Amino acid sequence: MRLWFAGFVLIALLAFVAITFNELVAARNGVRKAWSGIDVQLQRRHDLVPQLVAVVKGYAEHERSTFDAVAQSRARAQASGSIVARQQAETELAGQLSRVLALQESYPDLKASANFLQLQRDLVETEDRLQTARSAYNEAVRSYNVQIQNFPEFLLARPFGFREAEYFQAQDRAPVNVSG
Repeated sequence: MRLWFAGFVLIALLAFVAITFNELVAARNGVRKAWSGIDVQLQRRHDLVPQLVAVVKGYAEHERSTFDAVAQSRARAQASGSIVARQQAETELAGQLSRVLALQESYPDLKASANFLQLQRDLVETEDRLQTARSAYNEAVRSYNVQIQNFPEFLLARPFGFREAEYFQAQDRAPVNVSG
């Protein structure tokens, strides 16, 4: 009888470990999937930057330092590794993009350019998608972090290498102007 009871307890314990481990893996993969949504939108933004700079350059060639700063910010954003470094680099890039977009005030021909206006709209759409992806990612992180902190999951989370995920925070920046 004791052997049956010990066997039942052992099977129940193994089932608990397996189920909990699988749930933790699924939650961690949910965070990774949500991050890929952010990464796609950031890459889309990065792809728009050279096009925007090229259009603006045609109207404001003497603004070379601004264009160089944008290119450097874009390179840093693409090369950043950790989420914190990525946040900082993306915030810097957004600030540089705001400077490029502000050039339209000094160049009326640029303000009327169909290419420039379309790129502005694409950038705003990308920023909206990025915000949606950021919200989804942060919700996945919240859910995952709660799961690995809850009892009894936390008993298995640390030994199996599950660590808290970092949130991706938006920094305050000037809104993108789409007026034409």
